Amino acid sequence: MDVYSSKLSHAVDVGVGAYLLVIAVLSIIGNLLVLVMASKRSKHMKPAELLSVSLAVTDLGAAVTMYPLAAASAWNHHWIGGDVTCRYYGFMGFFFGIASMATLTVMAVVRFIVSTNLQSPKERVSMRNAKLLVVGAWLYALLWAVFPFAGWGQYGPEPFGLSCTLSWANMRHIDHGFSFVISMFSMNLATPAVVIITCYAGIALRLRVTFKSINSFNHLPNAVKMQKRLVLIAIFISMGFLGSWTPYGMVSLWSVYSDSTSIPPLVSMLPCLFAKTSTVYNPLIYYIFSKTFKTQVKQLCCPYRWPNVCNPDMDSNKAIENTVYLVCNDAKTPQPRPRMDDKDLGTTEQMETRLTLEYQ
Repeated sequence: MDVYSSKLSHAVDVGVGAYLLVIAVLSIIGNLLVLVMASKRSKHMKPAELLSVSLAVTDLGAAVTMYPLAAASAWNHHWIGGDVTCRYYGFMGFFFGIASMATLTVMAVVRFIVSTNLQSPKERVSMRNAKLLVVGAWLYALLWAVFPFAGWGQYGPEPFGLSCTLSWANMRHIDHGFSFVISMFSMNLATPAVVIITCYAGIALRLRVTFKSINSFNHLPNAVKMQKRLVLIAIFISMGFLGSWTPYGMVSLWSVYSDSTSIPPLVSMLPCLFAKTSTVYNPLIYYIFSKTFKTQVKQLCCPYRWPNVCNPDMDSNKAIENTVYLVCNDAKTPQPRPRMDDKDLGTTEQMETRLTLEYQ
């Protein structure tokens, strides 16, 4: 039997190809917007933003290198390229997936470190350390993606024939297959999930204790709102990724420890397609929860309808630099708050300054 022949009907294959094309277009446009906005403020980029850029690169890389080939294969009703493109596709999917998970884990840890020093604006993760963390996450992903080529694990076609990934069904029949599966799931799914959940739970607890310790509540509502949005963005990004990949992981584990033929091709395909939506979520989350990102996207897409709304008298670089305290409204534009030295700020003011800078 031809393992690269589609096990689905022609009508389903056409629909799958159209779905993958839509996901690819949305992923490319959305993540390109994130990268364009980041490049416009590269001189003022903060360490946490660098991690967001890394995440956008992984999503964009998956959309460009994988989805067009999968869509074309679906319309062809047969996988295009045979073993060579199958291994290439499996490598890219595994590499970008692990890179995304590693980056999300690093983001959670960095956010937790920041939350433990809310009243000390100078104590942050440096840009140098952020760059080292990004490089480490990508090298870690590359190491795991190379393992199947070195004999630990194996790439192969999906049961429905129109995608390639780790050859879950064959792990029982190859040397050290079970050790690879156990190590991969524990190191790249279970452990990161525990770290992410623990970090964000710790952030919520830390904020609750910090806010209760504040004597003056004059600035508390703004601080709570900003930190709430910041944490919500990070949580939604992490949960979106975990939620989209968990069904696929469960089906894959079933294929390892049971007979993969017991899963109908259509059932095995649905979690695979759902997992690919993980590359679309992040730009939408930024657009919904980040006023600055939404404003910049509107300015880029409709420069005449949306001029420099934050402050039309500023040049673009200055406007971006000073959007820390600018909340853009249609009716009027608030003025930026005067800068003060840390020694002139009380505890509450220092915390608000830090939360605002981190939100931006």
